[in-house]
Amino acid sequence: MHDLTYRRTTSADYALLGALNHQLIRDEGHRNPMNVTQLTERMRRWLGTKDYTGRIFEENGRIVAYAIYREFPDEIYLRHLFVVRDRRREGIGRRAMQLLREEIWPKGRRLTVEALCGNTTGVAFWKSMGYVEYSMCLEIMPG
Repeated sequence: MHDLTYRRTTSADYALLGALNHQLIRDEGHRNPMNVTQLTERMRRWLGTKDYTGRIFEENGRIVAYAIYREFPDEIYLRHLFVVRDRRREGIGRRAMQLLREEIWPKGRRLTVEALCGNTTGVAFWKSMGYVEYSMCLEIMPG
């Protein structure tokens, strides 16, 4: 088991979170065209206005994952969970989720997350964490 520690994000983390979010977008195959600077500004808006809460997960002083989530009275919506590329498939995401559920998030709320249908690895991870399919968004692209 990984000896992960966690802390709340601060304004000093926005640039790092923007860069990691850029990796997340590419890794999951999302169409979001934002660059690192734009994503950093988005992190500043999300986390600076308290709409979202962020947690940084570290192992031996090195950042290995982050989570961004939003709390509602009856729900916690997990917007991002990202494990750095060179530390994937080691159980860090699973351990981060365990810490979120056992030590950080209040009990008794519905937990929601979204995953792109084409991100089969991500979908499999979420299902392994106990999430079940509830809805599906369908689209027709222009042209």
